Amino acid sequence: MSVGLAGGRLSRILLRPAQPILTHHPIVGLLGVMLGALISTLTSRITTFGLADIRGAIGAGFDEGAWITTAYTVAQMLVAPAAAFLGVVFGPRRVLLVSSLTYGLAMLALPLTGTLTGVLTFQLLAGLSSGTFIPLTIGFIVRNLPPRYVVYGIAVYAMNVELSLNFAASVEGWVIEHLDWRWLFWDTALLAPLMALCVHFGMPAEPVRRDLLKDGDWWGIAYASLGFALLYAGLDQGNRLDWFNSGLITGLFLSGGLLVGAFVVQELTCPKPWITFSALFRGNIPLLCLLLVLLRLVMLSTAYLVPQFMITVNNYRALEVGDTLLLIALPQFLLAPLVGTLLRHADPRVVMAAGFAAVGLACWLASHLTADWVGADFLPSQMLQAFGQSFAMTSLIYFNIKNLSQAHILALGALLQTSRLLGGELGAAFMQTFVRVREQFHSFRLVSDVVAGGTDTVHRLAGGMARLAARSTGPEEATDRALSLLAAAVRKQAYVLAYIDGFVVIAWLIVGGLLLIALLRPAPKQ
Repeated sequence: MSVGLAGGRLSRILLRPAQPILTHHPIVGLLGVMLGALISTLTSRITTFGLADIRGAIGAGFDEGAWITTAYTVAQMLVAPAAAFLGVVFGPRRVLLVSSLTYGLAMLALPLTGTLTGVLTFQLLAGLSSGTFIPLTIGFIVRNLPPRYVVYGIAVYAMNVELSLNFAASVEGWVIEHLDWRWLFWDTALLAPLMALCVHFGMPAEPVRRDLLKDGDWWGIAYASLGFALLYAGLDQGNRLDWFNSGLITGLFLSGGLLVGAFVVQELTCPKPWITFSALFRGNIPLLCLLLVLLRLVMLSTAYLVPQFMITVNNYRALEVGDTLLLIALPQFLLAPLVGTLLRHADPRVVMAAGFAAVGLACWLASHLTADWVGADFLPSQMLQAFGQSFAMTSLIYFNIKNLSQAHILALGALLQTSRLLGGELGAAFMQTFVRVREQFHSFRLVSDVVAGGTDTVHRLAGGMARLAARSTGPEEATDRALSLLAAAVRKQAYVLAYIDGFVVIAWLIVGGLLLIALLRPAPKQ
């Protein structure tokens, strides 16, 4: 959807003149937008890992508490389509100043409410505020850094996203161990004033263009925002409510689909459309859009599989999970300048393909896991994953920029936000459902083998009964306890096999991504 921003009214009004708007403190401004990107992703991940603690603190049940994370990300999706337009009308500096301060106040007040209603309300406000951070980050990097440093800015941006995805578990675990659940929100709230200061002193002030408000395609923006937000909510809650067996999920998808359809009709019939759909079929843009969604799907799927394996199979706590995920996060500090330098001299498509291939190989290595694996056993695959994701993300964003004119850069920010949210949610929803279904399949198959009374099963059950006999009141209790242990072992092995299937599926998705990369044409010279 956001690719089309490059083709409509927004693309005609962005960046007049075409020269970058330079500021005297571009590094300070870069720090500001990077903090915004960090906050945007980190808040969502910390809340996800700490959801059980938050539910317990406010007395929310499982079903009601499930909407806490959804409220934040749905609000981000709600504002994503309009973020670039807001940046053009009011200037990125004004938008980010207001958004960062609003976000900080919302996160500061949220834990003080102590109620589910208060948490959901301030989560929505924080999501609406932080939803503008990422769409305006890339625009600032390209428009304000000297051309030879743009690729390094993009590499730092990609590193920033990787860091926030993979050290959130460590932050959540440390906060719960040493502080209080309120600091799950206050930690990022403390970053908001620093972001606002960097934005104030590092970003150039641009004039407000009130004339654009009069002719704005507000119906198109409203249809797109509401439609994609409802679809996102359906994806986020679908696995919990069993998809189309739930009237709520069916309603969310139906209403979201109708609004997206109304958005398409509006843009095709409006005399001054917000988006010209012909831009969707120009050059490499369609393939790059698919690759953005696919990469985000793969990244969040693997970020789900590794921690869930350790939590479900090995009963790891969040802090212990974070130690393993840091194996992806920490190498980014070395990889960011490396991939930036490489992209100055190499074809981005080659670097992109190398990154995708490395992620696929990492998934293949991880698919050899067993129930005995602990965090250290993931070291080879996670290091390879870190290399691949850094190369793939940076080169993909850089190649997007090379395929767009200067007037389309803010549109790219909206594209990244839309693909980040939708692609990530598609990956999470698909993988959660896939693992659940495959666990049920493997449980049924393994239980069938047990019921069949194989020799190994009989010997194992007899051995368990013998070991438990001395600590049981009689043979009947020993038998029940042995059966319980056997059932737990079956369930554990079923989950191991399901996670293996998950890694294999992602590896095949990577193969599809490599085929798409092979279809990319060289970027136009501009």
